[in-house]
Amino acid sequence: MTTYPGTELKVTDDWRYSNPKMELREQSLTILLKRFGSELNENGEPKYSAQSIYECAHDWVSQGNKRTDGLVAYYKAYYITK
Repeated sequence: MTTYPGTELKVTDDWRYSNPKMELREQSLTILLKRFGSELNENGEPKYSAQSIYECAHDWVSQGNKRTDGLVAYYKAYYITK
């Protein structure tokens, strides 16, 4: 375990932060940002929040998914406010 001085941040062997999972997180963010990150409302504000995109990617990885298949449908079902 690595501890960073002056913070409470500790990097452990948590499976959610293994190299393969971090790569999946990166792929997930790339997909979601490309699909939803650039859409704007009529007033010029982002249609989808960065927070919802990042939370979706985090949740997708934390739930044990191994691939990005179904990620966009998951975002549409659970993160888009109607």
